[in-house]
Amino acid sequence: MSTEQQHAHDVAVMTEALRLAGHGVYTSTPNPRVGCIIEKNGAVVGSGWHRRAGEAHAEVLALEAAGSSAAGATAYITLEPCNVHGRTGPCTEQLIKAGIARVVVAVEDPNPAVRGGGIAELLANGIQIDRGVCADVAEALNRGFFKRMRTGMPFVQAKMASSIDGRTAMSSGESQWITGAAARAEVQKMRAQSCVLVTGVDTIIIDDPKLTVRASELGEEVELEHVAPAGIVRQPALVIVDSKLRTPLDARVLADARETGRRVIIACASAVDPKMVAALEQQGAEVKVFEASAGNTDRNRVDLSALLAFLGQCEYNELMLESGATLFGAFMNAGLVDELALFMAPVLFGQTARPLAALDIAEIRDARGMSIVEARPVGADFLLKLVPAPATA
Repeated sequence: MSTEQQHAHDVAVMTEALRLAGHGVYTSTPNPRVGCIIEKNGAVVGSGWHRRAGEAHAEVLALEAAGSSAAGATAYITLEPCNVHGRTGPCTEQLIKAGIARVVVAVEDPNPAVRGGGIAELLANGIQIDRGVCADVAEALNRGFFKRMRTGMPFVQAKMASSIDGRTAMSSGESQWITGAAARAEVQKMRAQSCVLVTGVDTIIIDDPKLTVRASELGEEVELEHVAPAGIVRQPALVIVDSKLRTPLDARVLADARETGRRVIIACASAVDPKMVAALEQQGAEVKVFEASAGNTDRNRVDLSALLAFLGQCEYNELMLESGATLFGAFMNAGLVDELALFMAPVLFGQTARPLAALDIAEIRDARGMSIVEARPVGADFLLKLVPAPATA
């Protein structure tokens, strides 16, 4: 097989390994999504994907499936195998013990405790290593894990729904439903992939939502066994940004937290009423103070950067922001939005309706540039995915 043919073959097999890794998109958190295929003499002899933290890694499952056939085989792994003792043992030990001859790695692990060490261990034991096959795809699959490992903060995806004239609610606050059933199913998938949802207190007061993942609305193409293999859908944690603790004690999100054990964090600023703190905690919430740093023009607002750092410490990889214009604008002003998923409905709300983002921009030269990375219809609506454009000098 020529070098070009070998590379094309490696890409084809790694693409399948990445497809397997994608099965863990709803369940593997806080661990990365990883797939592994073991091939020998042109035939797949074992495969596996990581389901959830504490369970076997993809490499171990693939080796178990391959059995003695793993000796002399090639392992295609979407992320550098670990060489440390965590919730499970080092995968490098298992690969070496099985007699794997060659390992193709899509991308190195960004975790400082692993980065490069797994590959070095395999090389030291005489295993041939090829890396960088489908690296961009592998990193995109784990964008939250990579960002948390590099910055200590989760990947922030803001979800907004608007009319085609950029309005998110009527002047009264009425907003349900702007988009149709297909768009709402797409939102359910986004929630299910997230580790934590963030919303503002006004959303809780006005809409009283539950903000949960509902398996019945995920869409027929979603394999439910990959969402809820034990029959229970994993619910992302919920953060309510509530500077002055206005969250109603009878809010549905609090009742749901008491019933299911879902983690609900209320992020507030300083100088809050200790009696209200106690009352909210009695209803099942955790109240955390994120006071703005000295020199901030508004010490009465939550320090969003400190909040994201805290959520990174909680091992949350992907954050989904579902809020109104004020909180979305605050995240944008702070430069904390990594991606905007904007669902646009083919309706007009008019000039008195509420805007998409509360941004104080007076001149065109100060406009916030966004780059479109995806655009497609979703039912009768349209989805735009955008990332902040690089700042220009």
